[in-house]
Amino acid sequence: MNGLGEPHAAGITARQVFAVKVPASSANLGPGFDSLAVALDLYLELEAERSNRWEVEFLSPSLTDFPRDETNYICQIALKTALMYKQKMPPLRMSVKSDIPLARGLGSSAAAIVAGVELANEFCNLELSLLEKLKIAAGFEGHPDNAGASLFGGVVVGSQIGDEVDLTVLDQVQFDPILVVPREELLTEISRDVLPANMEFQHSVRASAVANQLLAALLTHNWTLAGRMMAADLFHQPYRKELVPFFDDVHEKAIQSGAFGVALSGAGPSILCLAEPGKGDEVGGKMKRCVDGMEILTLKIDRNGCSSSMKKSGFAI
Repeated sequence: MNGLGEPHAAGITARQVFAVKVPASSANLGPGFDSLAVALDLYLELEAERSNRWEVEFLSPSLTDFPRDETNYICQIALKTALMYKQKMPPLRMSVKSDIPLARGLGSSAAAIVAGVELANEFCNLELSLLEKLKIAAGFEGHPDNAGASLFGGVVVGSQIGDEVDLTVLDQVQFDPILVVPREELLTEISRDVLPANMEFQHSVRASAVANQLLAALLTHNWTLAGRMMAADLFHQPYRKELVPFFDDVHEKAIQSGAFGVALSGAGPSILCLAEPGKGDEVGGKMKRCVDGMEILTLKIDRNGCSSSMKKSGFAI
């Protein structure tokens, strides 16, 4: 059985399809609002080939309610990206699977955007660089952090000033991520609505100092200071925590279990806990014993970012 649900006939070579693998991402890490993110080893994967009409097959139960034609979000991103370059995107037959929890603050929409840009790049022969892909994805997403982590991998700092998008990958930053994923969803639009429209000048100065100090602490492996700065965010967590009533309880239990820092993952409601390198399994194991009703995922930083290739069709399910 191939990845598109058809059996292989004996003696017939499997079709060549375009395969894309995009990692999840967790943004902000506390005070790094819309600029700091980390790629995680949870993935959106798809295979695509030319067809006479758009057709999307889902191989993960979490995706089955999404459109199966060109109105699918990934397809729409591909169509819009092609249009930017005055190209016509050909219809594709696609199979998609994902282990990225949806609407949980893990960059699922950014991963879909990156996948759509990759499809347009391949099937319209755009020959885009990584930075060009990032600029397109950031335009769709509204900020470069999640898409930047998904494209480049690792821990990234992104900025978007007018049309200029810049990204730095911090290869020297090391930590073990533990993710606490609740059953409840929280749409980004809702969590954005609770943020203030304006921020007083001195408050902004303090908030920026906290974000700068977090980066310095992570780069120098000052875990205690990094944890303090993650908790001292003034940009978004004080407002969004009201939508995540279990945050304080998880924060306390994570620190007791050995994590050095805790923050909302993106817009929430998932919670990202950071452990010193090599201690993630131990911290995650302790948290599984004391945090009830939520999934605890002991993860790794994805250092590779988005990958794509031509391959023989067929997902291992």
